[in-house]
Amino acid sequence: MKIAIIGCGNMGMAFARAFLKFDLVKKEDFLLVEKSEDRTEKLSSFQPGVITGVISPQISEYDLIILSVKPQDFLSVSESLREVITEKQVVLSIMAGITIQIIQNALNHKAVIRAMPNTPAMLGMGITAYSASPEVEMNQLRKVENLINATGRSVFLEDEEQLNAVTALSGSGPAYFFYVVKAMIEAGKKMGFEESVAALLVKQTMLGSFHLINTADKSLDELIKAVASKGGTTEAALRQFEAGGLDETLMDGIIAAQVRSRELSEG
Repeated sequence: MKIAIIGCGNMGMAFARAFLKFDLVKKEDFLLVEKSEDRTEKLSSFQPGVITGVISPQISEYDLIILSVKPQDFLSVSESLREVITEKQVVLSIMAGITIQIIQNALNHKAVIRAMPNTPAMLGMGITAYSASPEVEMNQLRKVENLINATGRSVFLEDEEQLNAVTALSGSGPAYFFYVVKAMIEAGKKMGFEESVAALLVKQTMLGSFHLINTADKSLDELIKAVASKGGTTEAALRQFEAGGLDETLMDGIIAAQVRSRELSEG
């Protein structure tokens, strides 16, 4: 498969690196379109494929076009792309908030897949949810799914509207996790630890806890109870969290992100 990536920021390059790492595409079958001169220089040192700063008729030679530009740049990009795209090509969008219908209308092109990855894809540990227009053939969808899985795991959603919830839950999710980790490290500093020691304690705790979730044959409530003995220190902390409405605040924030994602999708 020959792939063109338009927009080579962090996520675009995460996909490119994953495809090359698992030999899913050859370097000579990659076309990278990046308007930033600084980023183009960095790409040249990485040498992931053919690099260009403009959208040209050359793109029509590629099977899959990945749109990885900022959502606000899409309309200007679409004006050039619609002139060179061909009917047999598939478009994979990883732009937040831009619906399949908007992409189809802007490009005058029907075969569109919309995906929502998250930043751990840069390590091959991401989760990507995706939906597709009816015009995408099953064999095309399977090929794209194999490519996406090189960045971690994936889930197909028949209802595109659910991608707004995905954006709020897993797309933005790493920021929530980092927010909690930062708060825990700050608490450690207030208790007298140097930042490096507090960070080590918190990060290793998070890593070990994640593996417990994945391997222990217990529910989350059971795992919490296993740590929070009656009248103990953990129970004191959990009571404070409950008094402050921490769980409700987190849920409200995630739902606010979903609402904002829906607003962006509706233009």
